[in-house]
Amino acid sequence: MTWIKTVPAAEAGEALTRAIEGQRALYPAEYAVPVHPTGDGTSDIVASHSLIPDALFHAFATFGALMSPSLPLTRRHHEMITTMVSVTNRCRY
Repeated sequence: MTWIKTVPAAEAGEALTRAIEGQRALYPAEYAVPVHPTGDGTSDIVASHSLIPDALFHAFATFGALMSPSLPLTRRHHEMITTMVSVTNRCRY
């Protein structure tokens, strides 16, 4: 596992706090709780972007917009698509 410097929520400045709250607001409810949360409740992948709040927001807001419940795909469809992409790319996860 590669070590990446991250900013814990307790030390987050205004820009980072806004970025995290903004991207979380776009996620559907079933994606709200990280599968493997960090000690401060975010996910490792989000935390890995904490040094660049604008990049964090834009990267994860894109995902949030793509998972919008107002779109015609359900979570089941999302999972089927990601499974097929992973199989096609020979991913192990």
